[in-house]
Amino acid sequence: MITTMMAMVTALLLDQIFGEPKRWHPLVGFGRLTALIEQKFNVQERAGLGTGLMAVIFLIGPATLLTFLIAHYLPSPFLFEVLILYLALGGRSLVEHADQVRRALTSGNTAKARRFTSYLVSRDTSAMSERDMSRATIESTLENGCDAVFAPLFWFVIGGAPAALCYRLANTLDAMWGYRTKRYLHFGRAAARLDDVLNFVPARLTALTYALTGRFNNAIACWRAQAPSWKSPNAGPVMSSGAGALSLQLGGPALYHGTLQQRPALGKGAQPVAQDIHRGLALLQRGLLVWSAVALMIAGGLFLA
Repeated sequence: MITTMMAMVTALLLDQIFGEPKRWHPLVGFGRLTALIEQKFNVQERAGLGTGLMAVIFLIGPATLLTFLIAHYLPSPFLFEVLILYLALGGRSLVEHADQVRRALTSGNTAKARRFTSYLVSRDTSAMSERDMSRATIESTLENGCDAVFAPLFWFVIGGAPAALCYRLANTLDAMWGYRTKRYLHFGRAAARLDDVLNFVPARLTALTYALTGRFNNAIACWRAQAPSWKSPNAGPVMSSGAGALSLQLGGPALYHGTLQQRPALGKGAQPVAQDIHRGLALLQRGLLVWSAVALMIAGGLFLA
């Protein structure tokens, strides 16, 4: 356990210092392979749940098994485990992308802000106002704080590098296939359900983290009252708690794939503006400090025991 905690902190430091690799990132290659598999087997959008499930197993199983075997048979797997977790994390990248939107908005460059916002969300950004872009960016920061930071850390503690990798690949598949559109409704269902299962505990730990590092009472009240109404069982707790922790009003109508979705309101407080993006990023960073401090305390306590 001491080794696991130290590997976790080391990987977090590497992510904060270096961010994601600019070239040859394995997740980028995985994303390209995923797109090819979908084009091959989801012919004319007719593939069903069974085909989607087989594609998920094919894409996740061998990589997870190989990672397990390498970690198991290496005499000293510490550096390998650190490397896998570092590649599974996307904390600094998330901060950089969100801050690009904030800087574009504060400089008055609406066109650039819309382009940067489109990198973070799947909704239509072409007619977004400053408030819309601020809201979308903060929502993405809160949700991806779970997907790209806290959930990989959780699964690393539970099962080491293989578990962290398995989660990150499943989450990537959900991001690419987990849409309720005609194309992905059946083919992508297995990926979406797997991500729901793997994110159940991490999402609630993330929601608790946001509450502890923000306005606690407001976050807990929003979590309890608003999370059940959100269509995603995991994004609901994360985003409602985060919105409450920031005392902001998130959620509401949004345009996805040409369809206006009437989403419930999240949070309680002011409407977001560009500077609130910085507050959302600060909330995420405080959460990372809490998780790092807990890991170091556990490692120190076990070392002294």
